[in-house]
Amino acid sequence: MSVGAVVRRVRVYGGQFLLLAVLTVVVTLLISGVPRLVNQLAEQGLRAQLNSELPARRDLSYTSGVVTAPPLKPAMAYARERFDALAADLPPQVRSAVNERWYNVDMEPARVVGPDLAARNLLVDLGLRGMPGIQDASTLVEGAWPSETYLPDRPIEVALDADVAGKLNLRTGSQLRIGKVDNEKRLYDAVPLTVVGLFRPVDRTGGSWDGLPSMLQVIEPQGDGQPLVASGIVAQSALDNRAAAGWPIRVNWRYRLGADNIDARRLDRLIDGLQESQRRRPADLSLAQGIDIPLRAFAAQVNAARTLLAVIAAGVLATLAGLIVLAATLATRRRRAEFVLIRARGGGTTAGARRSLAESLLVVPVAAALGWWLGTLFPGAADPSMPYVIAAAVLVTVALPLATLAVSTGGAARRDLVRMRPSTRRLTAEVSVLLLAVLAAVLLRRRGLTLGEVDPLLVSVPVLLAIAAAVLALRAYPWPLLLVSRLAARTRGSVAFLGTARAGRSAVAAPLVVVVLAIGTAAFCAVVAAGVDASRDRAAERIVPADAVIRGERFAPDTIDEVGRLPGVRAATRVLFASDERLATDELGTDARLGETAVLLVDGSELATVAREAKVGLPLPAALRTARPESGPVPAIVSPAVAADLAKAGLDRSAYISVQGQRYEFRVAGSEDSFPLLSADNDRFVVLPWQALPERTTAPVATSLLVAGDRLDAEALRRAGDQGQSRYQRDGTVTGRERPLGVVVDTRADVRRDLGAGGANGVLAFGFVAGAVGGSVLGLLAIAFTVLAGARARGQVLSRLRTLGLSRRQWRGLLLVELAPLVGVSVLTGGLVGAALPLLLNPVLGLSAFTSGMPVRVAFEPGLVAAVFALGVVALGFAVAVEALNNRRLRLGEVLRLGEES
Repeated sequence: MSVGAVVRRVRVYGGQFLLLAVLTVVVTLLISGVPRLVNQLAEQGLRAQLNSELPARRDLSYTSGVVTAPPLKPAMAYARERFDALAADLPPQVRSAVNERWYNVDMEPARVVGPDLAARNLLVDLGLRGMPGIQDASTLVEGAWPSETYLPDRPIEVALDADVAGKLNLRTGSQLRIGKVDNEKRLYDAVPLTVVGLFRPVDRTGGSWDGLPSMLQVIEPQGDGQPLVASGIVAQSALDNRAAAGWPIRVNWRYRLGADNIDARRLDRLIDGLQESQRRRPADLSLAQGIDIPLRAFAAQVNAARTLLAVIAAGVLATLAGLIVLAATLATRRRRAEFVLIRARGGGTTAGARRSLAESLLVVPVAAALGWWLGTLFPGAADPSMPYVIAAAVLVTVALPLATLAVSTGGAARRDLVRMRPSTRRLTAEVSVLLLAVLAAVLLRRRGLTLGEVDPLLVSVPVLLAIAAAVLALRAYPWPLLLVSRLAARTRGSVAFLGTARAGRSAVAAPLVVVVLAIGTAAFCAVVAAGVDASRDRAAERIVPADAVIRGERFAPDTIDEVGRLPGVRAATRVLFASDERLATDELGTDARLGETAVLLVDGSELATVAREAKVGLPLPAALRTARPESGPVPAIVSPAVAADLAKAGLDRSAYISVQGQRYEFRVAGSEDSFPLLSADNDRFVVLPWQALPERTTAPVATSLLVAGDRLDAEALRRAGDQGQSRYQRDGTVTGRERPLGVVVDTRADVRRDLGAGGANGVLAFGFVAGAVGGSVLGLLAIAFTVLAGARARGQVLSRLRTLGLSRRQWRGLLLVELAPLVGVSVLTGGLVGAALPLLLNPVLGLSAFTSGMPVRVAFEPGLVAAVFALGVVALGFAVAVEALNNRRLRLGEVLRLGEES
């Protein structure tokens, strides 16, 4: 067999091989390019999440505690040696992610006195810090840096941040004394201290300034009579001398992970490395790091998104495989006479297959290489996809020879009949597919899966269920068509009767399966996306069961009235939250030994009003809504874990819980798995009705305020909250405490927007869009294959009927009646499969990582019915257009030649 002959045959049947080549390019393009694109989206999401956090959160911070310097080694030299040793001891996956590191040695803050401080009556404690590289990270604006030459009779030289010096009324040349204070606040063991320079940081956000305490700000007093606290830079030699003299020091080593050094594909290894760092921490040091929390949250999202993408990819690739089979079958069917002639001239059984294999080898490998190359142009890191590309190319290459082997070489036979009693072989295969689909679904639900990994069972279940549904539809839909055909036979006209009769006898097994796979994939993406979106709405309502929430420490009682008078506010209510409270058996506080629990106080009636005004569907238990002050324990809603503990201890009818120093007796009036304002992972809580609490000398004080209204001004709410906290500190039961932090105002709209942005949401959105669009397009293409597969038979019928007087209008009606059942059944079955798959797979997909822990509920979506109907109309119109275009290419008179199939 010469290559020239193969090339000529490929050129003659160029349209068929072009279709096969395009499908091959698409398959290998998806295999090669989509993983790159997913990795790129994951990397972008990880960068965005890490950059939204404070850079200091990426630090691994080792601290020595307050110690004295080693007797035979300078403090700074000791810190430098351990600095390198700690870095070398980090696990390799953590060490490779570190891009910046610092260390510093701090003298504990000591009292400083001097004329400049006394001029403003300032009480100040000053810490002294030795930090290498300070001169590169800052600019000297006045004076000089502390001298590294140590002289015994010279005062300690210190440099301060210019803003810090201004707040402390210090300047270059300020003369101070630093030492310890006794119980009488008298200074002793003091030494001279001189401010020799003022500096400003080159970049205030640089990591070298993130050490605690900060050198760029003055720490306000913790209470009445407490000093201001600041830090200054001293020479390393001076610090070594003071440390050798016995002054206590604290050493800090910080290693910052670079956002660009963290690979989203290897997050699990990095998280394991961080845990290993904790285990390998030296006994004399403490290790603080917070990077593992956002990394775990992001890893959970990425793993869930990759698992979902595996399901979508299985549907898309299975659809493409079906299209390739249809293309190969259509190509060999149209060349049936050629293969029959080869056998008639003495060719072997595999002669036609060898001819088809030679043609495939000329087309498919080139198309596969082209698709792989196009995939490498996608942005993102590459995954090891070459073995899958080779496997796909091999399978596509042998598809055409296998289809050739399946071509019948006997006499012509009718292909437009579907027997009501299928053969035993076919019936056995169909029953096997049904049983296999059910078994795989049951195993998947019982066994579960590991998120983020490509589970063969997971990717096979959607395909098997789609095939099983298509088999059932294929067996079921001829029966109603038979009934309709009999009814149509009694009416005037032949269009309805002929159309339903031909639709009921058409052999469309393979095309129907492919259409169901494609439409099922698209519907699955649409249903899951709608479920995730609705679950995010519920999560936002759980976090903020109002239009806005003001979170603080403690608010003055009149704050709720001040907030209620703000523009746009329609309703407001108070909330108190306390964590880690102990349950007691009596009012004296006898510990029930049932563990710690969170306590939430809400005014049930006011909370219901706020939720109603904010249009939040809050199913508030009646026990909280209708509770009133009465003797005995107040009704409480508790979590199932607390309810079980109380019932086991016999305290479900009477137990005590402490709230802001006051104990309240309660009884279990109901149990809820979760409650608004509490985190989704909080499984131990007690919710008390505020309006039913007995009066005490000290009333509970709100820690949060819920607000409902239109066009709320977040800044006005923040000011009202800050003022309420200040009034409580000034006029409350306990005054002169530490200054409260500023309140935090969260709106439900902002929370909802944050849930849908950032993290791995880009990967999830890409999967939904690609699956829905790809499934719909491939479904239309499968319908086109279905139409083309029966085009010649319909052409024969059309030619005969045209000779009998059938008009063009009647022909179009006949075509619509014949194709409508097939298209309708295919699209409807695919829609039902797509709606049922989320109900089966949702518990194992882990999509709650995208909804702040709120379980994703997949329910019936009315929009899906409209979408399926619209897609059916489009598909039917597309099918008619394909048939009309094909008939224009055919000369219908030629299909009646003697010897053609009938």
